[in-house]
Amino acid sequence: AIEVKAAGVNPIDWKIRAGLLGRHWDLPGPMGREASGVVTAVGEGVTDFAVGDEVLGLTAEGHGGLAQHTVLSAKDTVAKPEEISFADAAAVPVAGATAYDVTHQIELEAGQTLLILGAGGGVGLMATQIGKVHQFQVLGVASDSKRELVESTGATFIESGEGAADRVRDVAPDGVDLIVDLVGGDALKAIAPVVKNPTNIISTADSATAEQLGGAGVERSTEGLAKITEVIEYGLVSPNVRQRFSLADANDAVAVVETGHAPGKVVVEP
Repeated sequence: AIEVKAAGVNPIDWKIRAGLLGRHWDLPGPMGREASGVVTAVGEGVTDFAVGDEVLGLTAEGHGGLAQHTVLSAKDTVAKPEEISFADAAAVPVAGATAYDVTHQIELEAGQTLLILGAGGGVGLMATQIGKVHQFQVLGVASDSKRELVESTGATFIESGEGAADRVRDVAPDGVDLIVDLVGGDALKAIAPVVKNPTNIISTADSATAEQLGGAGVERSTEGLAKITEVIEYGLVSPNVRQRFSLADANDAVAVVETGHAPGKVVVEP
């Protein structure tokens, strides 16, 4: 159990609220899959953590991060490095680990081209930075309002919307080596033809469409959380927390993420 210092808000939260993922729990249901805080109690058999430890992790089944206290899953929790603030740490367990997994599923070499569809959100901005760490050529597709944010990561900005595939070809005439999709649907279908090999489409948002196109959904790794925490600790990647809400305004935080246009990462702080 932890005293929550900050909790990340992700698209899965509004999808649960909207009933898009079915209902497997009693109402009122807890929300928030990722949180950071201070350990107040440990479960039986847990030896890696002690009361007073600062940690970040995924909430245990039946618990949510949008609360003053919650329970984390010990196997999906790591120590919070001193160098990472609680707000930044709350962006790591879901968004950070997703960015790590989706950029490591297909192995690219330095100099190859990585396109990120939906590069301006929490996962997208971390994925662009990971791509730059690996010295990939990174193209970030996002709305024009996020141009500065995407370019701040060192990525080449591509405006989303009609004609996006043509704009990609203007800067990458031979196509791209990997598409990381964080949007899905028609936007993914429209951009897919620019990838050299359709099996190199990996989606976090719409695995069904990715598979129709020849690609796949993201595969979650066991080491992603620890690896991305380390990378953030060393200052190579920033979680880009751009909006912070109080617990009383958690509903507004979820609504902002639901628009699909939130720049950077949104967190709630009790």
